[in-house]
Amino acid sequence: MSAHQQSRVPSGSPRRPPGGATKDRRAEHDALLGLIRGPVVRAGEARFDAERTGFQTAWARRPAVIVGATQAADVRAAVEYAGERGLSVSVQATGHGLSSEAPAGGLMIATGRMAGVAVDPVARTAWVEAGARWDAVIEAAARYGLAPPSGSAPHLNAIAYTLGGGLGLLGRAQGWAAEHVRALDVVTPDARLRHVTAESDPDLFWGLRGGRDGLGVVTGMRIGLSEVTRLYGGTLTFDAGRAGEVVAAYLDWTASAPEGSSSSVAVISFPDSPDIPAEQRGRRTVQVHVAHLGDPADGERRVAPLRRIGGVTDDALRDMTFAESDVINADPTEPHAYQGDNAMLTGPDGSAADTVLSVCGPEAPVMCVVQVTHLGGALGRPPGTADAVGHREARYLLGVLSPVTISAAEQVGVRRVGAGLSNGRGRGDGNDVGGSVPAPAARVSDIDVVLGVHARALEAVRPSTAGRGLNFLFGRVTADQLRTAHRPDVRRRLTALRAHHDPAGLFDPVVSSGGCGETAAPGR
Repeated sequence: MSAHQQSRVPSGSPRRPPGGATKDRRAEHDALLGLIRGPVVRAGEARFDAERTGFQTAWARRPAVIVGATQAADVRAAVEYAGERGLSVSVQATGHGLSSEAPAGGLMIATGRMAGVAVDPVARTAWVEAGARWDAVIEAAARYGLAPPSGSAPHLNAIAYTLGGGLGLLGRAQGWAAEHVRALDVVTPDARLRHVTAESDPDLFWGLRGGRDGLGVVTGMRIGLSEVTRLYGGTLTFDAGRAGEVVAAYLDWTASAPEGSSSSVAVISFPDSPDIPAEQRGRRTVQVHVAHLGDPADGERRVAPLRRIGGVTDDALRDMTFAESDVINADPTEPHAYQGDNAMLTGPDGSAADTVLSVCGPEAPVMCVVQVTHLGGALGRPPGTADAVGHREARYLLGVLSPVTISAAEQVGVRRVGAGLSNGRGRGDGNDVGGSVPAPAARVSDIDVVLGVHARALEAVRPSTAGRGLNFLFGRVTADQLRTAHRPDVRRRLTALRAHHDPAGLFDPVVSSGGCGETAAPGR
């Protein structure tokens, strides 16, 4: 069926009271088999754990049934089926993201099999299906000398990342990824497949781009591409004992950085604990990541002040193709259990930065990753077409993240708890991000201890906090946290929009989305 059709797919089953459990629920789920081209997996079946497990391995979801969608018609049939039976709907996409503690039961739609990408080199756009990752879009676009507004982790789900705003690798030059969206195909809670543009449905188009959750399941997206083939970038690694000095110098440097320079500084602290390898115990990793849109000579001039900080132990800055740019941040690709929070800041505060580094330092009871990302530039300007992206006034994004303990019951699909904290390039000497940390080395901690450390770190920057970044809430996420992702007026408009499209609450914004995405189910 055409992506533009809005007809409904017959469910073939009578309506049930919302939320009502029935003795023949298992038989009812069998009815999905005649409606869905992809697999239908029920709780307890052999493939169930593989289908429900994502990149974030904590707090695994426990739906009653999972639909492995292979096309938009599968998504539409699944949503209608759930709506007629009063089942809540959650989505599993591909990437990092939120793994909220959804209540047991309901229907999950796994979109990882919908991974198609088609580039229009003349229009300079890409059509991206629901489960496609940025690495596939980058590869397809590179054939035509083009690049998408992707972020530092190409293994992220492209659509979920974009719906949450999308902080791109070149964001200061290009703006938020959501600004580049031309059209979206979305199955709304009434089981209609809508082709949404700024002209066809300006309110829904506004809310989906930056509001992300609670409005339906996006099955496809047309997004603009840029004529970018090369950039100057990479990582400067500093002596582990100079964290405070490096962060202070970095903040000074960003004050005069051009829009073509996007960057971040990251500090990883390993507790002084016997379960940490001796060479990393009580030490820190300090790195500055740079992506400069310009020729190598200009890039060298721009980063010279950073090199002059001193104490550089590894200099990996160079000219590279855009397709190679995943090496800049070298974000982890291994699934693991972690908790993360953030604050979008209106300005730098050196004393607050010192407090954050102290709270999250080697003396902390948990391992902490602290990253400050420079915003501003095009990220701070109003978009050409209005969207719901939050807190454009922010100049920096402070993120804090820690691995967490998960119970045996929750360790579904975990390959190596903590292994994802290695960047794959480490020497294991404490001067690289993650270093080649073996599985037991990542300090996994009780969630309440982690939440306490993160809360104290964010309290230090509260005077300059505008709110939170939607895509940088990881693990256990509360409704209160989600509320801070938008200004009150934007939040009220989103609430009204969700009530209009989903009066029955089929898609709870706290649990319905994969956030920045969950990783695709195996065998997609």
